[in-house]
Amino acid sequence: MEFNTIAPEVKKKNAKRVGRGIGSGNGKTAGRGHKGQKARAGGFHKVGFEGGQMPLQRRLPKVGFTSRKNTTARVRLGELEFDGNENITIEILKTKKIISHKSKDVKVFLSGELKSKINLDGINVTKGAKKAIEDLGGKIK
Repeated sequence: MEFNTIAPEVKKKNAKRVGRGIGSGNGKTAGRGHKGQKARAGGFHKVGFEGGQMPLQRRLPKVGFTSRKNTTARVRLGELEFDGNENITIEILKTKKIISHKSKDVKVFLSGELKSKINLDGINVTKGAKKAIEDLGGKIK
């Protein structure tokens, strides 16, 4: 193989030279057709405009909203199994990154397994989680 025999994998197309006479195939109107907004210099319509028809982005339903009112984080009982988990508060859960820093309330529900005794302070629990915590000798304040 020689350097002078190397060719690009895909042939590159030359750019169209428009408005260069009738013989070029793109003379006179320069491929813009006859008249109309798009034929004019500065012909503009906004992105998504569909000629007056309701645009696609307005026909589709809105998605992806997260309410700021619901700031209660849900935590599985099994997630409370970590080093130094004797007395657990909301601040400890935030520093361990178990819940979001935006969370104002926490509710623990029965999912997973708890092996050590824990004391919850200022945290809500479900009936099943409460029974599991108290069975191990833990307390809920």
